[in-house]
Amino acid sequence: MELSKHFDPQAVEHKWYNHWKNKKYFNSKPDDRTAFTIVAPPPNVTGVLHMGHTLNATVQDILIRWARMHGYNACWVPGSDHASIATEAKVVAMLKEKGIEKNNLSREAFLKYAFEWKEKYGNIIYNQMERLGCSVDWERTTFTMDDHYYKAVVKVFIDLYNKGLIYRGARMINWDPQAQTALSDEEVDYKEQQGILYHIKYAIADDEGHDTDEHITIATQRPETIMGDTAVCVNPKDERYTHLKNKQVIIPIVNRLVPIIFDEYVDPAFGTGALKVTPAHDINDYNLSLKHQLPIIDTLNADGTMSSAAEVFVGEDRFVVRKKMVQLLKEQNILVKEETYTTRLGYSQRTGVVVEPRISTQWFVQMKKLTEPALQEVLKENIYIHPKDKFLATYTYWLENVKDWCISRQLWWGQRIPAWYDNDGNFVVAETKEDAFKKLSTINDQLSIDEIKQDEDVLDTWFSSWIWPIEVFKGITEPNNKEINYYYPTSVLVTGQDIIFFWVARMIMAGMEYQQEIPFKDVYFTGMVRDNLGRKMSKQLGNSPDLLKLIDQYGADAVRFGIMISSPAGNDLLFDEAALEQGRNFNNKLWNAFKLVKIWETRQSTNDTAVANDFAMIWFEQRLHEAQIQVQQLFDEYKLSEALKVIYSLIWDDFCSWYLEWIKPSMDKHISTATYNKTIDFFSRLMQLLHPFMPFITEEIYHLLDNRIEDLCIKQFAAIPNIDNSTLQQGELLKQVITAIRDTRNKNQIKPKDPISLYIQTQHIDTYQKIQPIISKQVNADTIEFTQNAMSDSIALVIGKDKLYIQTQNPINTGIQKEALLKELEYTKGFLLSVEKKLSNERFVQNAKPEVIELEQKKKADAVAKIKTLENTLQSL
Repeated sequence: MELSKHFDPQAVEHKWYNHWKNKKYFNSKPDDRTAFTIVAPPPNVTGVLHMGHTLNATVQDILIRWARMHGYNACWVPGSDHASIATEAKVVAMLKEKGIEKNNLSREAFLKYAFEWKEKYGNIIYNQMERLGCSVDWERTTFTMDDHYYKAVVKVFIDLYNKGLIYRGARMINWDPQAQTALSDEEVDYKEQQGILYHIKYAIADDEGHDTDEHITIATQRPETIMGDTAVCVNPKDERYTHLKNKQVIIPIVNRLVPIIFDEYVDPAFGTGALKVTPAHDINDYNLSLKHQLPIIDTLNADGTMSSAAEVFVGEDRFVVRKKMVQLLKEQNILVKEETYTTRLGYSQRTGVVVEPRISTQWFVQMKKLTEPALQEVLKENIYIHPKDKFLATYTYWLENVKDWCISRQLWWGQRIPAWYDNDGNFVVAETKEDAFKKLSTINDQLSIDEIKQDEDVLDTWFSSWIWPIEVFKGITEPNNKEINYYYPTSVLVTGQDIIFFWVARMIMAGMEYQQEIPFKDVYFTGMVRDNLGRKMSKQLGNSPDLLKLIDQYGADAVRFGIMISSPAGNDLLFDEAALEQGRNFNNKLWNAFKLVKIWETRQSTNDTAVANDFAMIWFEQRLHEAQIQVQQLFDEYKLSEALKVIYSLIWDDFCSWYLEWIKPSMDKHISTATYNKTIDFFSRLMQLLHPFMPFITEEIYHLLDNRIEDLCIKQFAAIPNIDNSTLQQGELLKQVITAIRDTRNKNQIKPKDPISLYIQTQHIDTYQKIQPIISKQVNADTIEFTQNAMSDSIALVIGKDKLYIQTQNPINTGIQKEALLKELEYTKGFLLSVEKKLSNERFVQNAKPEVIELEQKKKADAVAKIKTLENTLQSL
């Protein structure tokens, strides 16, 4: 079989993924094994995976493959979210392109278009997940508008309503003028920016309501809302305005008479100390209006244009009107000045437009009762957050400051609220129209079923996704079924830090309410993927690369490697294609190592002339075990990036740069069959260790190394035996000796082909004898002897407490080696100083663990011994 020069990912990815799927390796059914369950955060059905999704999916696949290879019944449930606001906006835009207006369609007709759109574009994400190598159970794919899921959401709504935890009422809410729907408080992003305070004269009216020469100056950043003013408020302790008690002012432009009210809410130091009260457009003004019984004038339409109540600029956009109002105020000579200041504006997470506070009748969930159990489960560490130090405080803050959740949305795409109304405004909550009619008939016995109407609104998308870990196993619609009892609670949730409250906290609330049990045991927060300017990658900015193009260019394994090698848990990462290039180089390194080993297949021999390489095999066996233990510990701590770095170094450095070089037969020699077979075994185990991170190339090489029946993706890890630390230390010594001699050759301009004689002055002759054959081969030493005395006419170097002397046929430049020894002496003295400083620090000694202090003391002793050896060597030159 002829092997390609470089690894070709395109040739193997499709082959292996289809093979795994056909074998149903990713499918899970309850059995007698322990379940390891992950429910994937359902991405919006509206589009494609960006790099944040890629990181998230890669982390989940690593965890699920690792669990599958450790004997767990691994179940990874995929799915997508109907994303009510985003999807409806996409469908509306599509219809406009066809010349169809949503308002001209019936609800049923619009939903037909929406489902057609979902069928056309909804599978794009699933295709990307396949290309990335995600080992999800495709037979469990769930969509939040599936029939069973829809029923579950309605069932939860009715249950919470009956418990008194859902209510309907008029409240000041956040309004998205573009999507024309309510938003919850958590769906608003606040950004600091430069604003303008407009100082405007409001005339004081006389007793007959006429204008006087006196005025009061109001500072506002929203002159377009002046037409909705219903009072002016000042602080009762502000002496500038006490004479205005029981007075009225004339609202500019519309000439409306409104009272001057007094309330300590007003800060006398801000602006002019006088506040225009616009109850329909500010939550604090709204609260003042309730307290002082002020009328409410809503001057804005749902789309952010001026309403008829504004009287002027009707139908024009709010920000256009702001400019026109400023010009009008200037013309009337009542704009005193404009002042720049820093303000915070709320923006819709869904559309990016500035949100409007708006009084609206909506549906709300009372959160306090649901929040307390969710908070306690995390504080008690029944649910463990990774990394804890970074996100526990955020979680706690959200839950301790929770507000009621606005769950109604003025949309058609989503689960419709199961509330039904008669013509008099009476309503009931029921699952079906027939059930609702029975309930309403007890209020109005003259009612016919055709007269009742269902609520037009749908539920917030998060109200469907908070039951995700339960209903993907039909735990709401089929309580206590076999699957919910087997797979729930799930093992770990992998998600982004930006939805701690939106989703994570709410899933815990739902789990405690409906399963009386936490939904997962660990939460792994990935960092935010940012571009090289530090901006969050998003569709709006267009700064997220196309995942499929990256996979086509670099291969899925390289993409997975690149994003994982630079993403410690919870920390943001700057995406750089150089990391993907590193992944591709790693692929080629593996491929070249594989080709090298396969060349030796025909150069095996069992006779005595074959090199056995006993120490190399013994050492690498121990080094592999050591790395396996480190990787397992890092997986237990969810430090996956660090785990990959351990494996990367093990393969690139220890296996390729050291082990393969140590066992590599020279041109005229064979390799022993024992060494070759052991090397195949090592290579196979390395591929197994790397497989969760880079599944395609590892499966390919695993099968090419030998005739395999079992596939790597289900091969179980063997138990790890105890480590022989002495062998590992001998291996480190061997690497130090080879590196030091090669550096010395280079500095003294001794060519690699020039043979040398090596003399070793040490108290550990037996250790060097074990590694002597490899030293001889790697440094081209004709002879290696042990000595108790310094050797003249030689180049001296120090390895720990040992001295090595190199003799060569060429004359030796003592100046070069003296310079090198002096440099090493200076460095070692500096190192000793830093260790002594640490050991003299009382706080460090008192707080450090005994083993840490013991290690520092050993460092000190080794440094003292090395300094003495270096000084003696310099003296002998």
